Amino acid sequence: MRTRTRTGGLVALAATAALALSACGGSDDGGGSTEGSSASAGGEKITIGIKFDQPGLGFKEGDTYTGFDTDVARYVAEKLGYSEDQIEWKEAPSAQRETLLSTDQVDMIFATYSITDKRKETVAFAGPYFVAGQDLLVAEDNTDIKGPEDLEGKNLCSVTGSTSAQRIKDEYAAGVQLLEQPGYAECVTALLSGQVDAVTTDDIILAGLAAQPANKGKVKVVGAPFSTELYGVGIPQSSDKCEDINAAITEMIDDGSWEEAITSATEGTGYTPNASENPPTPDACA
Repeated sequence: MRTRTRTGGLVALAATAALALSACGGSDDGGGSTEGSSASAGGEKITIGIKFDQPGLGFKEGDTYTGFDTDVARYVAEKLGYSEDQIEWKEAPSAQRETLLSTDQVDMIFATYSITDKRKETVAFAGPYFVAGQDLLVAEDNTDIKGPEDLEGKNLCSVTGSTSAQRIKDEYAAGVQLLEQPGYAECVTALLSGQVDAVTTDDIILAGLAAQPANKGKVKVVGAPFSTELYGVGIPQSSDKCEDINAAITEMIDDGSWEEAITSATEGTGYTPNASENPPTPDACA
């Protein structure tokens, strides 16, 4: 991971801060600095979309929400002036993210949400706050699959609404048989049962799944990423907060909190973020 100048030294991640932003209200200054970018939100609530089933990224256990995505959301929240008890987390499955934003069911989404031109037709993005790469998860004893080109004629699982499986069909293996599931946990179950030969999505997601106690020693990440996925903060097209969000992400990177959060999220998985791409430069507002 490349080194950046730290303006505030390594500090503890603001784990108790909460993210809030209203798509219909809030500060109107819309500037690129987080200084005074939001007045106190008072008693307002904010709804934030995250994944509930991605260990290390967005994971719900009881009333506790953990993972890198939620850590970034909390940090941004603090800089925008909102408190922990003003946040309402909402599950944001891949296939529902655009709908959740365009129908004002959520105000922002932090959910391994890759920035694409097609998605920009419906929603807007701040960020990116992380750069991942698409990879494959296979059985621990699998020696046949070393990359997407080895999937021709095999069974592959991905999540409904993701771009991952379609990329493989379009660019690598037109004859792959696709099983779509509502979540990646279901895909891992299909892999372990022999129903599919591989699971595909971003490498950091697969690393979190492989590290789960029930999966350890049974599955492995191939480790040959074949795409670049820019994780952005999904916001409504009407939002005026893009620059403020980017300024908060930049500050998180510069003061060391970003590095601390990604290290905590991936510790013990064997996964190392691409050092030439991370941390990224938040420039999606343009």
